[in-house]
Amino acid sequence: MRSTLVRQFGDPGQVIELVDAPRPAAGAGEVEVEISLAAINPSDLIPVTGAYSARTVLPFVPGFEGVGIVRRVGPDVQGFKAGDRVVPIGASGLWQQFLLRPAEWCFRVPDGIENAQAAMSYVNPLTALRLVEALREHFGSLEGMDVGVTSAGSAIGGMLMKLLALEGAVPTAMLRSERRRGRLGEAHRILVAESGDLLMDSQFDAVLDAVGGALAGELIGRSIRPGGTFIQYGALSGAPVPQTAISGRPDIRFAFLWLRTWVHSAGRETLEAAFLRSFAGLQSGLFASPIAATYPLSRLADALAHQADPDRDGKILLDPRC
Repeated sequence: MRSTLVRQFGDPGQVIELVDAPRPAAGAGEVEVEISLAAINPSDLIPVTGAYSARTVLPFVPGFEGVGIVRRVGPDVQGFKAGDRVVPIGASGLWQQFLLRPAEWCFRVPDGIENAQAAMSYVNPLTALRLVEALREHFGSLEGMDVGVTSAGSAIGGMLMKLLALEGAVPTAMLRSERRRGRLGEAHRILVAESGDLLMDSQFDAVLDAVGGALAGELIGRSIRPGGTFIQYGALSGAPVPQTAISGRPDIRFAFLWLRTWVHSAGRETLEAAFLRSFAGLQSGLFASPIAATYPLSRLADALAHQADPDRDGKILLDPRC
């Protein structure tokens, strides 16, 4: 079967191999899923670089998000049958044609959702939902709260802007460039780094940060009101949040949301409820994401180059069947 493999850490474009792997057999409690489409996310590529080498075991198959069809069911599996369309989560491995996953880590996709959107129903929607839930846990009602969202021109940034507005909060989009302003329209307050807007004396009750590094340090030091909160859920800059910034603000709460950690502690019932909200958001358009291109897995190099293009507008999907 078609598959990918990472044997050493490094540049994803250089170290992710295309390989021919044996098709696995489903064991007790497992289902075999033929992956129809898999997404490329930053969270797929960061482990490849070795950034998480202490908790990443080589070799491994990358890919955390996608959708597929159950082809074979192992002994002792209840609730799934061949032909079911599912989102398999819980570990990497989706950048291959056939995947074994414990049935408890598979979630059935409702009819009426296209494969392309179902393939993006996990990482961004569940992260966005959990971030807003974390804000509610801190503040109670979000009505009237000023919330800054870094990297707001991304797919998850757009989801957060919509969810926060629905909660009655006042979201502010923080963007890297003017070019990304058009993705959000004029319905929200927008600050753009290249125009110097982020150096203004903006004040927030909370910041949801996907960037880390110097920007996070500046926001913590200057832009969060006492009693507020700073939640980091990504590190697109490749740099951590400066510890000096954190230690200098004992009057605000810091939190780190890693989706994998939450997913493995949440329990099946909580995850089912989260996926129901994700699927409903896909059907309503709340969580719909634009797609830049879909590539066969055999053209992985082209897909990764497109993923790295700063002018890319939309998600890159892989079809492991070809």
